[in-house]
Order: sequence, then C-alpha cells, then structure tokens
Amino acid sequence: QVQLVESGGGLVQTGGSLRLSCTYSGSIATITALGWFRQAPGKQRELVASISGTGTPTYTDSVKGRFAISRDNAKKTVDLQMMNLKPEDTAIYYCNAYRMRASANYWGQGTQVTVSS
Repeated sequence: QVQLVESGGGLVQTGGSLRLSCTYSGSIATITALGWFRQAPGKQRELVASISGTGTPTYTDSVKGRFAISRDNAKKTVDLQMMNLKPEDTAIYYCNAYRMRASANYWGQGTQVTVSS
C-alpha cells in the first residue's frame, strides 16, 4: 500500500503560480512512477505530469513549458510547480503513485486549484 497526501491548492488569478506538494509513504520501494492528474467538472481525469524512478518527467501537451514536476526521494515528496496558470487549468489535482508489478494505482484525496479570469 502507498499513502499520498497533497497540499498547496488554492485560488489564483490568470498568469499566477501555485506549487502543489505530495508526501508519500508506505511501500515506496516498489513505486514505478509518481504523477499528478487533474479532473475538471464534467470531464475525465487526465494525466498532467509524471516522473519516473530515474527522474525522467513527462507532461501533457497543454502544460508543457508552464508546469514542472520534481521528486525528492529523501523527503518522499513529489511537487508540481505550476506557472502562467490559465482558467482551463481549474480542476481538482490528484497525486498518483503507480506500482507496475502490482498493476496498482494509488491516489491522494485531491486538492482544488481554481484559476480566475
């Protein structure tokens, strides 16, 4: 099992910045990748960014150049720095841990990000 706790959401104006943080615990040695997903009202949950065990990041096209994902294995955190935020970034953001051997996904409780125009 993996436990995830997010923090850092909030309300920001268009063009502003926010930093989300997720602390993970549990069976962390078997985590294949960590990531951030988001779900806007009426839409499916989508992958925003992920980072592999070796630190390789991937991003969905809509956030490339604006968001940056990072992980600190010593602190057991994965952060998402979000810059130049747009109203379409408004969503609940979820931290995710994926364990490939178990084909299992673990989720945090979610944190609301609202970008006002």
